[in-house]
Amino acid sequence: MQVGVTSVSPIEAESAFNRREVTGLLKERALSEGFEKVGIVPAERLDGAHNRLLEWLGRGYHGQMAWMARDPEMRTDPRRLFPAARSVVVVAKNYCTAARHTDDPETGKVSRYAWGDDYHEVVGSRLRSLLAWIKEEIPQAEGKVCIDIQPMMDKAWAARAGLGWIGKHTNLITTEYGSWVFVGELLLNIELEYDNELVADHCGSCTLCIDACPTSAISEPYVVDSNKCISYATIELRDAKLPNNVADNLEGWLYGCDICQDVCPWNRFEQNTDESRFQPREGNVNIDLADVLELTTATYAERFRGSAMKRAKLAGLQRNARTLLETHSQAKMQVRR
Repeated sequence: MQVGVTSVSPIEAESAFNRREVTGLLKERALSEGFEKVGIVPAERLDGAHNRLLEWLGRGYHGQMAWMARDPEMRTDPRRLFPAARSVVVVAKNYCTAARHTDDPETGKVSRYAWGDDYHEVVGSRLRSLLAWIKEEIPQAEGKVCIDIQPMMDKAWAARAGLGWIGKHTNLITTEYGSWVFVGELLLNIELEYDNELVADHCGSCTLCIDACPTSAISEPYVVDSNKCISYATIELRDAKLPNNVADNLEGWLYGCDICQDVCPWNRFEQNTDESRFQPREGNVNIDLADVLELTTATYAERFRGSAMKRAKLAGLQRNARTLLETHSQAKMQVRR
């Protein structure tokens, strides 16, 4: 449920409900909806995140993702997205499963987040249920559900709400589940009790993610240049060919890339998710590259219905598959020589 921004107004602090009690009940409800972590903070601009975003955009590190540069104010100030917002409820959902990739060169590896059903719908449905509950408890309450496709800096909000810290690879890291978590927000027009404790940065002197990135996409700690990122190139880039730096260093990745997370020491604390919809679909951990090249528009739509993998589009996925097969063929020829 996403409410039109012109039809609601904020409920001021003096409204007739116990903020502390409602906050406690809201957090309990979020956990009962299946979220592992929840924090609540004021709907105010994140000045630090705003400044870092502008610097990142100024370097051109967003590549072809032009939408990132549209109204950066909205990405760090939820009141630009939902003017009535007074509180931001931030949740995290663990998506780790026990499956593992293989190194079969006839297949392409898929990023873990896309193994199961589309997280937008899985997390979004739980947030919509949470919104429906709060509206039953407080009829004047209205809100907006945000899960990745809305212009919210999810990881920055999660760090602000004390769910974890943003690591040197720029992913959110939690002490309980590592970095295998989805983040979403519920913007509400009611004032609540707010969390003020932040999780300290525990990356320390570790540079494993930086050292492991085969394309040197992590240009410096806490900064990723999308133009060099395998995940960006295989999902977001619409060019007919992958950049040489990426094409030569795919290391088997067809869709996305988890290298920086796979090497992160904090992911030794990973736990298997209790969400059945995140369990890998058949053939979604490693995908047969020949099968990808045989897909038609119709079979592609059927194969990836309800999957986050449709983000890459058929042309992009087949481009990636061709690149992997060409790289493997060239490697075999060199071995024969």
